[in-house]
Amino acid sequence: MAATLLAWLLCLPRNLFKDTVYSTVVESAEGELLGARIAADGQWRFPPCDTVPRRFATALVQFEDRQFWWHPGVNPVAMGRALVQNLRSGHVVSGGSTLTMQVIRLSRNKERTVTQKLIESVLATRLELRCRKRTILAMYASHAPFGGNVVGLEAAAWRYFGRPASELSWAEAATLAVLPNAPSTLHLGKGREELLQKRNRLLKRLLEHGDIGADTYAAALEEPLPDAPLPLPALAPHYVERQEKGKRTRTTLRIELQKAVSAVTDRQSDELAKEGVADLAAVVIDNRTGEVVAYVGNASAYRDRPGVQVDIAASPRSTGSILKPFLYEAALQEGIILPHTLLPDIPVNLGGFAPQNFDRQFYGAVPANEALARSLNVPAVFLLRQYGVPKFHSLLQKAGLTTLTQTPDHYGLSLILGGGEGRLDEITAAYSQMAASACAPEAPRAHGGSSQLGRCAPGALYAHGKLAVWHTLDALKEVNRPDELDWRLIRSVRKAAWKTGTSYGFRDAWAVGMTPEYTIGVWAGNADGHGVPGLTGARTAGPVLFDILGILPKTDSWFEEPEEGVMAKVCTLSGMLATPDCPAEEMTIPKEGLQSDPCPYHKTGEFVLTPAMEWFYKPHHPEYIGAKSTKQTQALEFIYPSSGSTLYIPRQLSGEVEGVVFRVAHHSADATVFWHLDQTYVGETRFLHELRLAPDKGKHTLTVVDGEGNTASIRFTIAE
Repeated sequence: MAATLLAWLLCLPRNLFKDTVYSTVVESAEGELLGARIAADGQWRFPPCDTVPRRFATALVQFEDRQFWWHPGVNPVAMGRALVQNLRSGHVVSGGSTLTMQVIRLSRNKERTVTQKLIESVLATRLELRCRKRTILAMYASHAPFGGNVVGLEAAAWRYFGRPASELSWAEAATLAVLPNAPSTLHLGKGREELLQKRNRLLKRLLEHGDIGADTYAAALEEPLPDAPLPLPALAPHYVERQEKGKRTRTTLRIELQKAVSAVTDRQSDELAKEGVADLAAVVIDNRTGEVVAYVGNASAYRDRPGVQVDIAASPRSTGSILKPFLYEAALQEGIILPHTLLPDIPVNLGGFAPQNFDRQFYGAVPANEALARSLNVPAVFLLRQYGVPKFHSLLQKAGLTTLTQTPDHYGLSLILGGGEGRLDEITAAYSQMAASACAPEAPRAHGGSSQLGRCAPGALYAHGKLAVWHTLDALKEVNRPDELDWRLIRSVRKAAWKTGTSYGFRDAWAVGMTPEYTIGVWAGNADGHGVPGLTGARTAGPVLFDILGILPKTDSWFEEPEEGVMAKVCTLSGMLATPDCPAEEMTIPKEGLQSDPCPYHKTGEFVLTPAMEWFYKPHHPEYIGAKSTKQTQALEFIYPSSGSTLYIPRQLSGEVEGVVFRVAHHSADATVFWHLDQTYVGETRFLHELRLAPDKGKHTLTVVDGEGNTASIRFTIAE
């Protein structure tokens, strides 16, 4: 007896459905189904649920096992009745199995024989000892066949009625309750009349038992059977693909917001497709929690095209100018610049890298905050050279950019202009961390989970740099909007700090916007990488960003200037620490800013830029006077090329050597400049100091001298 008892106690496997494979099921934050993928064995079998909706449980017990709540796993009366019926008919017409025994049979998948029936009976009693009745019912509901390749109640409810099992009507619950009884002969495409009759008989039994009222019964009889299996929801198809296969995942996506963002991106993508821009992606993050609340990996999934299956939001793409705010903030925090520090915007050649602004113009000198708002490339390169590529590369990795896998030397200064790649989801998360540190530093942000895209602790990069972040956001709110609306003049216009980016060749258009509550990231382009003329962040991705911003919950809050930093006297013209010669104003700056450079442009009360800066600054600033004399200023400066440059001599189609135009700036408008190539006089210029030369291959020195003996020299190499 002891051996028998021990054998009985050990006869049941710990996990009845250990080798069963399940569908991938992805839910919203509210528990709504976002999408699903079929199981590895080709079945629609959702991962098990712990509970069974009341209507289905009531209908199932009435149809399959009316003594379910009372028997110990086997029902001797039912089995005896089944035996008599089978003997009388000469074949099996009734099994007499309880729901508990059916759970055992589903887990073992053995042939239906008398021996197996006895084994199932023993195992059923053991299962009753281990589990509560509702758990056994849930196991049955999760693994019972419902016709075709549909297994389990949840999968059946979605496939046949397009809603979760908890929302089924009595007629729908009764239909699913009778289906597992003969799923191979009764389903939507076969035996429909017999299925309808079984359902109605079950409804009548529910009426007689008092489970439903007469009105409910009458209404249920009028409900038709579904015509065919329905497609499952596909609200975030690319996001579903990212989740763990064969599991049920509750994400942080908000169902209504996901629908709204998808509608916006689908509409915008269809319009952009007419211009040759096939693909569009968007990510929305709640700054307070760091959670992704809307995700469109690639809009308009219904529109057939080569890149429709590509999850662009998680794909590495050239970043263009989208990383500039991180450099501006870091430089502010380390005291390299102040918010309005003048940055050079002049031609430069750095080892063959000659950056240009998007509009192909130079402005001489531009305040750092204005350079950021206007997304000027040349000042950003000068700033990165000051800050250091290795430090910036490390900062971006700490911010969560996993795509920068090469060494800093590989990217060089081009890193700030799209020389590296980034993912929309990670870049948006990095911006969200910046915004979160400025709006609510005390609020805890969620960690972990399938929707956490940032790779570092939220706020860690900005724990001691909130003022620098605030100045960055303050500069970004001045970026010109695509709708040309001014939030200062129109109260209803949503205020946002935002930045755009456009990669080389018009292949990638970026836009990221921040409010205290949300960060929105948008990418537009073509998945295969081919460019489209006119594809820019401001023109293409920007309108999508503001459309999404318009559907987000509206508040009047904005980033407040933090109570930190120090007061300092700042030059009103250069934006740098004021000297005794500078016109000054007081300004709150990060305390590290006290270590920044003092203004070098004020001498004896005059505001004087370097000759090269002055050359490009004057046309845009008619109020600029410059130096009254050149005694205390640098008189001459080469504009092009930079010293150390390697140059190539262009030739015309005829083969004639065209030469290279060398440019020099001079403080005096009417000065005469004398040019010497390798100590040999080659010409003179006045007013406009440009000279075309065609030096031989090799290394050269070019020297210019004015009438007062001021000189400037550069060394360069003519390549073969």
